[in-house]
Amino acid sequence: MEQLVKRAMKHDADAFLELMERYSDQMYKTAWSILKNDADVADAMQDTIVTCYEKIDTLRQPQYFKTWLMRVLMNQCYQILRHYDHFDRSGEMTQIPVHDDGMQRTRFDELLSLVDERYHLILTLFYADELSISEIASLLDMNENTVKTRLKRAREQARRSLNEENKFSYGY
Repeated sequence: MEQLVKRAMKHDADAFLELMERYSDQMYKTAWSILKNDADVADAMQDTIVTCYEKIDTLRQPQYFKTWLMRVLMNQCYQILRHYDHFDRSGEMTQIPVHDDGMQRTRFDELLSLVDERYHLILTLFYADELSISEIASLLDMNENTVKTRLKRAREQARRSLNEENKFSYGY
């Protein structure tokens, strides 16, 4: 993978396109966890790809390409959210993602619905994007212990919600 990044850093368009193909699913999941709207996700991904292509020579260490890419993506997503802060979007319906992984994606979305929104991004980065605790900490500018604590709290909250649903379902 590092060789592919090094080729992309030398402005090898084919290498860069291959990297984007490899990371497109993870980019989508991360952007969706922040924006929850396919049109906005598409915009964020497109802007991220253009920005990364133009600025790939600023990447200092090829082994951190994925972290750098996700940071650029998240910044694009937050920029879109800031743009919408000036508008009332309450009348819009949340779109169901077109880029669906079937049953796994549905279950993951159900898990996210059980926890506070503040945990969605960390859960997505950890479970869907399969980033390590240290990669998430670096990406979000957090202490690793903070990431671990938030993951633990999210899991506990999901577990409590599931237990409450089961009690309600079975009449306990």
